[in-house]
Amino acid sequence: MRYFTITSGLLACATSVLGHSTFQDMWVDGYVFAVSTLTVLFINSTDSTDDVSTCARLPLNNNPVTNVTSNDLRCNAGTTPVTPLCTVATGGNVTVEMHAQPGDRDCTKEAIGGNHYGPVLVYMSKVANAASDTGSGSWFKVAEEGYNPTTKIWGTDSLNTNCGKKSFIVPADLAPGNYLVRAEAIALHVASTIGGAQFYMTCFQINLTGSGTATPAGVTFPGAYSASDPGILINIYDNLQSYTIPGPAVFTG
Repeated sequence: MRYFTITSGLLACATSVLGHSTFQDMWVDGYVFAVSTLTVLFINSTDSTDDVSTCARLPLNNNPVTNVTSNDLRCNAGTTPVTPLCTVATGGNVTVEMHAQPGDRDCTKEAIGGNHYGPVLVYMSKVANAASDTGSGSWFKVAEEGYNPTTKIWGTDSLNTNCGKKSFIVPADLAPGNYLVRAEAIALHVASTIGGAQFYMTCFQINLTGSGTATPAGVTFPGAYSASDPGILINIYDNLQSYTIPGPAVFTG
């Protein structure tokens, strides 16, 4: 493990509100680009490469977005592009990682606690320049986990079981180039009234390599969600027998 000091703070101090969390880290085929307020940690057990960077547009704090018509729904409130990109290959295994406090990767703590039950989703958006794009373009979904009425397990439960990690395979036929990756958890514990759903998201900037040609159609943020969608306006404690995950179907390629 190596530590690379960052001269400027990457993440403002997070509030300690119970259950509030942020996606902070990205793993690419077993390599982690892990970020704290003071250092970047690069963990790689098989390679000594020095090509280390952080490509996360880290949220200013761990509070949620609650207005589905706000531009904050794209990459979170007040976030701005960063310089580095993380390199990802088509067909690669990518993992995004969520924790309650900045730089805290303690697996004994819940990634998103306080009964913040809900789905976990991952979107991608092809852009001309991931280091400057605002996220206003088209997003397609590449992964999701909602609710299993048999096991009573939510996507956020899986995050807590797996040390905050959600993995997905990048579709192998995607066209190469710059992309934004948008990791999102939606907490529904107080979603029985309009504006009660809580959206936690982080955008990661990547350069995708490969030889595919697919450019999937997508949705926009805001626009993809309505405050009255059945997966957003919902009482999850009312003998829930099924759940409709917000947004489009997953693009599998």
